Amino acid sequence: MPSLRKFIGMVLLVIFVVVYALTAMVIGDMTLQQSSNTVRMIYFVIAGLVWVIPAGAIIWWMERGGKKPG
Repeated sequence: MPSLRKFIGMVLLVIFVVVYALTAMVIGDMTLQQSSNTVRMIYFVIAGLVWVIPAGAIIWWMERGGKKPG
């Protein structure tokens, strides 16, 4: 049976990914309009990978709650 912790984590993860993607897109669009394609590509590659760190923390939090010692 799924725990409440996993449900909360799933909801937080979906909200985080949507907000992060929209924020990264708006920041990139507003600040890099006059930049070269190379600079924009580097920004979006980095922005596209950075979300993994907090998402991993949320997943770690979700998984550690259901473990019972022994």
